Amino acid sequence: MQLETYISDLLYRYDCVTVPEFGAFLTNRVSAKIHESTHTFYPPKKVLSFNEQLQSNDGLLANYIADVEKIPYLVAVEKVAKQVRAIKSYLVEGETISFQNIGDLLLNVEGRIVFNPSYHINYLTDAFGLSHFNADKVTREVYKEDVIAIEEKAPIVLTPEKRSSNWLRYAAAAVIIIGLSGLGAGKYYTSTVNEHNQIAQEKANAQVESKIQEATFFISNPLPAATLSIEKQSGNYHIVAGAFRVEANSDKKVNQLKALGYKARKIGVNRYGLHEVVYASFESRADAQRELYRIRRDNNKDAWLLVKDLEN
Repeated sequence: MQLETYISDLLYRYDCVTVPEFGAFLTNRVSAKIHESTHTFYPPKKVLSFNEQLQSNDGLLANYIADVEKIPYLVAVEKVAKQVRAIKSYLVEGETISFQNIGDLLLNVEGRIVFNPSYHINYLTDAFGLSHFNADKVTREVYKEDVIAIEEKAPIVLTPEKRSSNWLRYAAAAVIIIGLSGLGAGKYYTSTVNEHNQIAQEKANAQVESKIQEATFFISNPLPAATLSIEKQSGNYHIVAGAFRVEANSDKKVNQLKALGYKARKIGVNRYGLHEVVYASFESRADAQRELYRIRRDNNKDAWLLVKDLEN
């Protein structure tokens, strides 16, 4: 089993992928940046890190392996545990474990795991297809200097043409007469249009008033206003109860969980064509984790936590 392949698949969709009894691979989003000296533009990305303290099984990795390999969940858990034991033995012997497209793991002198992330893949799906590129500096002052040099060699000279003073006087008088005539005609036209518009507006108002009077009616016993209080679930942390190939089975599961007092619902079809049913959804990981522990203790030990944005 290629454990790093499954971890790499999950890192595209989740910020934390925990390997039980080993540690968790975390992603942190970094904004786009510019290297000032080389003028290189870098797109936004997810930076990988490793936390050895997070070793509790949240079910994410094992459930994904079970879905892909079509094996029971407990079998997937045992396969992960077996490979973790092998990895730990290699690390104790001083070997470096390389996870393709994720990074290298080794032990330091204190016996702690040191993680060196790989930069070959950008796990931020929003930046898919983007790569870094270089941009040359724009020098606009060169073109300005060229224009100044050209103007010095070939200046533009405006030479006014001579006109007869009598002709200019006649032309000015003609312009004044035409302007006064146009002003008078414009005032007459404006007055006529305003009068026509006012008459049309009065007719339209009368017709509207008539229609309103004809359509006016009263309800003697109006129905009381009904107020419905609907609690809408929100949040990206969902406790999964199961996934079903037949949608009718998922509806049956939702009704069973609601009868037990859970806020169960369907959250859609996953990438494998299965209808997912959740106990509830939460705004924070901490609230979801607490409820998950309670459900595993009281109702379903195979329940697991799904991190998914349903609005997208």
